Amino acid sequence: MNLITLENISKSYSEKQIINNISFGINEGEKIGIIGVNGTGKSTLLKIVAGLDEFYDGKITRVNKLRCEYLPQDVDFNDEDKVLTAVFYGDTIEMKALREYENIVSKLSSGQGDYEELSNKLIEAQEPMDDLNLWDMEREAKTILTRLGITNFEEKVSNLSGGQKKRIALASALIRPCDLLILDEPTNHLDSETIGWLEEYLNSRKGSLLMITHDRYFLDRVTNRIIELDKGNLYSYDGNYSYFLEKKIERKELEKSSEEKRQNFLRNELKWVKRGAKARSTKQKARLDRFKEISEIKYDSEDQEVDFDIKGSRLGKKLVEINNVSKSFGDKKIVKDFSYILLRKDRIGIIGENGRGKSTLMNLIAGELSVDNGEIIRGETVKIGYFSQENRFIDSELRVIDYIREVGEYLETASGEKITASAMLEKFLFTPEIQYTEVKRLSGGEKRRLYLLRVLMSEPNILLLDEPTNDLDITTLTILEDYLDSFDGPVITVSHDRYFIDRICNKIFYFKSANEIDILHGGYNEYLLFRQLEEEKVSEIKEKKEKPKSEKALKFSFNEQREYETIDEVIENLEEKIKELDKSIEENASSYGTLNDLLKEKEQVEKELSEKYDRWTYLNELAEKIEQAKK
Repeated sequence: MNLITLENISKSYSEKQIINNISFGINEGEKIGIIGVNGTGKSTLLKIVAGLDEFYDGKITRVNKLRCEYLPQDVDFNDEDKVLTAVFYGDTIEMKALREYENIVSKLSSGQGDYEELSNKLIEAQEPMDDLNLWDMEREAKTILTRLGITNFEEKVSNLSGGQKKRIALASALIRPCDLLILDEPTNHLDSETIGWLEEYLNSRKGSLLMITHDRYFLDRVTNRIIELDKGNLYSYDGNYSYFLEKKIERKELEKSSEEKRQNFLRNELKWVKRGAKARSTKQKARLDRFKEISEIKYDSEDQEVDFDIKGSRLGKKLVEINNVSKSFGDKKIVKDFSYILLRKDRIGIIGENGRGKSTLMNLIAGELSVDNGEIIRGETVKIGYFSQENRFIDSELRVIDYIREVGEYLETASGEKITASAMLEKFLFTPEIQYTEVKRLSGGEKRRLYLLRVLMSEPNILLLDEPTNDLDITTLTILEDYLDSFDGPVITVSHDRYFIDRICNKIFYFKSANEIDILHGGYNEYLLFRQLEEEKVSEIKEKKEKPKSEKALKFSFNEQREYETIDEVIENLEEKIKELDKSIEENASSYGTLNDLLKEKEQVEKELSEKYDRWTYLNELAEKIEQAKK
């Protein structure tokens, strides 16, 4: 069933055409990834589909009562809200009921306000929670927040980082029932393992999906359709990212073949024109018109492979030595006694959970933070190019080309050829027209691409790239990867983009903790293998500890057998007991002493039930093993 259809949609900002005459539809069950160079209108298109942005031409047809949920790139919360309240933002009856309930529970827990008044309000707040069946949504919100690394639900939003706020917004979008889920860069600010969890979640989720992401593994594993925005045109591919790449190559080869035929035609026709052909007859006039029409067609070769062979600054034998370096912020140990000698051919990917100190290590190597203990020695010829998470030194009043010329007029290739700043800008998808516009007119992604080029134009011989894939489109990432292939010095990158790590890196710094950084050889897949082997070792050690000294026939003990036969009934009784306690809590909400006793009793019963669930799992697994051993 078709959920939404866009017909001939156009959109512009000021004089700049963002979307031009675009048409496509979204069907039930489709999981669509939108790709294209930054500035081609991807985010604008998402907002239009979500009904949050206007368009000046075309029309949109939506199925009756279509429910959409939208995750923007930039989120805005009330800083005074607590985490759970922020998750339940919105004006729907469900969200208002959840917010009201969470606010009252929070006040009761912290002792704010009059207890009796709040208890009465809690009873009132529980009614819509029951009527609208919102208890599952509350539980799911807490589960998803925990998987996204947010565990303090009482934390004020004002105390959170931008990345944490984005994760709250993602959780909010995921918990809401909808027909079409719209996500703008959902993998930004997520670590690799969380991205893997999100893949599984979206694959198991019913409903349609429309999203923008630069994560190519994520695209490949989640989507079943790719929409490409390419210089004003829309191309749709019914498959995942790998399928898209195959079909795009076919399309480009066909376009190249057509261009060769066009050039042959023009050469032949040009000879005829040069012989002095005149439009004396209708046939000759038509031939001249056709020559003019075909000669005006512009063949776009921007997608052809970009060749880099940049000479770069001379790099001596001594690069960077890290000797027993430690760094703390307050009482929090970030890096402890870390040592490493950087090699010329190193391509190092830094991996670890958010907050483990990856960016701190980069800042230490770059010299932007001082060490607490130990030392970092940099060779005399070392020239570090540091692409940080923030766009530095951007004077928005400067023209694009002047911003690049501030650090270099040209780059020299290994063969001695000079590539001008303007030519490099074109390689990084800035047309001559854009080069003479002010930086402030660029989109966020275009500014990021410009800042990257500025770092490269400074002719570094060591590159530090902190989250280079955030806010860069796939085309720019491919250009960066091509550049790094020819770069003659070492590269160190912090990235959660698994494809990028696999494509570029030959070593991994795995941040287990502040006290332990494992150095692994290979890319992301080798890191996964290491983690798998590590987990298997831990499991084997645990099994050996639990294994009895003498091997006996596998069977239930007398008590286990009895417990196995009765545990279902015990669990059922405990679940029923909790229901009765919930009812009693509601009835005694105004009686402080009784209510307090009931809440304590409920907590104890819930703890006992949790233990019984664990025992049920253990006993049933043991029963299966006993049966298998008999065969």
